[in-house]
Amino acid sequence: MAETQSHPRLVRFGAFEADVQTGELRKAGVKLKLSGQPFQVLALLLERPGDVVTREELQKRLWPDTFVDVERNLNTAVNKIREVLGDSAESPRYVETLPRRGYRFIGKVEAPIQVALPATAVEPVVRPRRPQLWWRIGAGAFAIGVIALAAFFAYRWRRPQPPPEGAVLTAVPFTALPGWADNPAFSPDGSRIAFAWSPARGTNGIDQSDLYVKALGSETRLRLTQHPSKSLSPAWSPDGTQIAFYRRADADSGIYVVPALGGPEQKLRSTEDLEDATISWSPDGKWIAFADAAPDGQQTRIFLLSMETTATRPIPVNPACAGESNPAFSHNGLYLAYWCLGSHGMAAIYAVPVPDGNPKMIAALIMAVPNGLAWSADDKKLVYSGWKITYSTELGEISVANGSVRQIGFDSVRPAVSSKGKLAYGSLSIPAKLWRGDLLQPKAPPLEFIPSSRPQYDAQYSPDGKRIVFDSLRSGPQGVWISDEGGGNLVQISDPRYMSGSPQWSPDGSKIAFDSISRDRWEIYVADVAERKPRRVVTNVPSTVRPNWSRDGKWIYFVSQEAGREGVYRCPASGGDATLLSRDTDAWNPLESFDGKTVYFANGPILRKMAVSGRPGTESEVDGSLRVSNWALAPDGIYFVSLDAPKSVRYFDFAKQRIRTVFEANSALGYGLSASPDGRWILYSQESDPTGDIMLVDHYL
Repeated sequence: MAETQSHPRLVRFGAFEADVQTGELRKAGVKLKLSGQPFQVLALLLERPGDVVTREELQKRLWPDTFVDVERNLNTAVNKIREVLGDSAESPRYVETLPRRGYRFIGKVEAPIQVALPATAVEPVVRPRRPQLWWRIGAGAFAIGVIALAAFFAYRWRRPQPPPEGAVLTAVPFTALPGWADNPAFSPDGSRIAFAWSPARGTNGIDQSDLYVKALGSETRLRLTQHPSKSLSPAWSPDGTQIAFYRRADADSGIYVVPALGGPEQKLRSTEDLEDATISWSPDGKWIAFADAAPDGQQTRIFLLSMETTATRPIPVNPACAGESNPAFSHNGLYLAYWCLGSHGMAAIYAVPVPDGNPKMIAALIMAVPNGLAWSADDKKLVYSGWKITYSTELGEISVANGSVRQIGFDSVRPAVSSKGKLAYGSLSIPAKLWRGDLLQPKAPPLEFIPSSRPQYDAQYSPDGKRIVFDSLRSGPQGVWISDEGGGNLVQISDPRYMSGSPQWSPDGSKIAFDSISRDRWEIYVADVAERKPRRVVTNVPSTVRPNWSRDGKWIYFVSQEAGREGVYRCPASGGDATLLSRDTDAWNPLESFDGKTVYFANGPILRKMAVSGRPGTESEVDGSLRVSNWALAPDGIYFVSLDAPKSVRYFDFAKQRIRTVFEANSALGYGLSASPDGRWILYSQESDPTGDIMLVDHYL
């Protein structure tokens, strides 16, 4: 039980009344607009009226051991207090400044009403536990056109913390265009938004974007470029006369600038062709921050491009980062934030004082593919976006003061915040549907299976072929669902509160194993189909995903994502110590052969195998031509989708050592393949072209 002491709840001075428990200030009964840090500063001063409260004391109480500009925050808070109280620094009636020391409340405080409060009137900042992170960078993991492979590399995610009731963003469409509009950037005065728009995809499946500007409240678009590109990311000059943009266009990739009212574009610098690259123009107009390949070519780094000389320089080295992306200058120009992509499962947001300060971590997140970062109008928060799971993205905000994270939206990318506090972001939709194909008549049209407006994938037939288990977002967070063989009688078997996936039937069809993130990391669960009550499989290896059963039902194979312990394991189905089978750090989706003698798994796009009784290091490739993005075992071979042919389902025959094409789909296939036990049907997921519009929140912060 918390220690308590007597503290005033209601403190009255003059015509004002401060409720330190609710954080409210009233004047003559009317609630005033004073909250957050300004109110906390006032509450601390009211605790000791007449005494000097030093700046160091205020920092320790409000910003203990955190990355924050204390001087600026204190000055802002005290100025806000004086504004609300009608006070002044020159002739103070309530708050007196003692230069280089601190502040003192000099107003007359009436006898306060005492109540029992926790020992600290203002709650101390508590850093959330930062979970283990995962990051894999692979060819195609960033390619929207190959979502199946993105699923393969970007499957690990964390359970989102839902926004508090009443805090959900209220957004309206800023664009309502066919195709895909994204990458919004506000003009300095907040009246216009520059954005990229691709009306349709090219014949090669790549977006064909150009740069446009549209004023708020207008439907008139001004096209600024005439060079359809894979993607464009704009940033306005501080005076609003120019727009710089990163163009992704193979050999033409680089940083350009164009007049904001239209005119010829000028190339400032060539760069690598980078997916998800963004740029930021410093408020003083001197620098453009961008990501590019490091001189060694092994990673991406953040560089500053001088607008006076066009020379470039890297930001201070951050040894924690194996890659850096998405730079964002604060509105006051004092800091540059960016995503840090680390090794051994680390991804975090850092900020560095401009231009030569030392980088400091703001927060760490489990984020498969970061793709956006912006400062709030008051520079107290960072708004981020990134791929959370295969078909969904996360929009969230981070307190710069204490690193606390809050999710504020779904299916959202590339946030931008104006100096006036408006929020814009790209809404994103990648429809993923389940389909059933006829293996005996591969040219017959496939049947959409278990229709839903929400993404669904990874369907698996039960051993008797009479039931199907699959992943679905039909009820919100991704969950594990069961249906009959016709797609009816739907039942969710995973806990609906937590994100779950990767379902697999036990050999007798009575249980389903799946992974779920009910705590701070992924773990394996088993649910009895009849009881529908998941239980955790307790083992000595942490961060476990992608469970699969042995053919005798005694073991569960899985992959560990724990740094330093990555690889393929198996443990008793009822739980217990696990045995290491392979140390491959990129191992994925272990499956036991039908005869129970071999374990197959992927290492990157390469399918590998090893004897069940073998030792780590005895693995071998199945066939050099099998570059898989997902696959399913059959008694005599493997159905798979090739990394090189994402629209094609193929079959590798073990005996003949040959590959044949089963059928061609009309678009790329998503994650999950399953052939029915009788060899008649095959289940797969398929996504349509992504679509999106720019959404606008009028009053964010």
